[in-house]
Amino acid sequence: MASRGVAAICMEATAVLPEGRISPQDAGLWTDSQMEPLKRIVNFAHAQGTKIGVQLAHAGRKASTFAPWVQHRVDARNTATEEEYGWPDRVVGPSPIAWSERYVLPKQLTKDQLTEIEEAFLASIKRCEEIGFDFIEIHGAHGYLISEFVSPLSNVRSDEFGGQSLENRLRWPLRLVSRCRQAWRKPLFVRISATDWADGPEQVDGIWKQFGIEQSKVWASEMYKLSVDLVHVSSGGNWSGQKIKAEPGYQVPFAEAIKEVNPDPKRFVGAVGFIKDPEYAETIIQDGKADVIFLARALMRNPHWPLEAAEKLGVRVKAANQYERAFYRL
Repeated sequence: MASRGVAAICMEATAVLPEGRISPQDAGLWTDSQMEPLKRIVNFAHAQGTKIGVQLAHAGRKASTFAPWVQHRVDARNTATEEEYGWPDRVVGPSPIAWSERYVLPKQLTKDQLTEIEEAFLASIKRCEEIGFDFIEIHGAHGYLISEFVSPLSNVRSDEFGGQSLENRLRWPLRLVSRCRQAWRKPLFVRISATDWADGPEQVDGIWKQFGIEQSKVWASEMYKLSVDLVHVSSGGNWSGQKIKAEPGYQVPFAEAIKEVNPDPKRFVGAVGFIKDPEYAETIIQDGKADVIFLARALMRNPHWPLEAAEKLGVRVKAANQYERAFYRL
């Protein structure tokens, strides 16, 4: 994650419950014994003058799946069995709709279970405070639990938490975000999927056909009212038939649309997705399309991307202590 002159690290996909993991290999923060290893990482980052946050998540109906480096060794299944350290009988979602035929059918969450998940987020947030994280990002994107709730493709509940009504589909996610905001004094981010990338329009004759940018603008605006500091705008992951033309900046227009309806300079918007060129990243910020640039795979390929970008752009950033001599011009 980077903006002009500032860089920070966000640890991804840290589950608030064991059954909320995407895969058996995922990190978690549902018990105190997981705190000390994370605290060592945070302390190291702070010793290097770097801010570091964590992404808290619940995978919903996409839980108990294989990690990417495991998937290629198994057959067409996506769901890990108990013998493979999975939990197929405990996969849950807003409605009993599987992500695809290769995934397990989730059990519909009860209202009591929704409250239990909220409490799990709050317990994880308390641990984040003790660990010393500088910010938290709630993962509400990519077809995981929160993303499943906001989309009419995955949420067909008949109660006050689902169905055609956008207000209903946002009700539980907003309640969760509100409680997280009240429990966390430092910056709070929420990552969203701005569109499902399903075929056809977002709405036809007043009927929502999929989740898209018009609903995302409402979703983001309501979160800003709850004092969320930043909305991180990604897309996709909730519809197995999605058709995405991934090219540099393909998600930036979604971030820009949310920025346009939330012009308050304190309502920060993050852009992500195939943003690999430093000059292009800087243009996005300078043109007011987003306030922050997030990077994931680009950093996996080149961990020194922020330093190289800063050098190209003539921006002062802090290198790791041991690397400062190599980047003295920064």
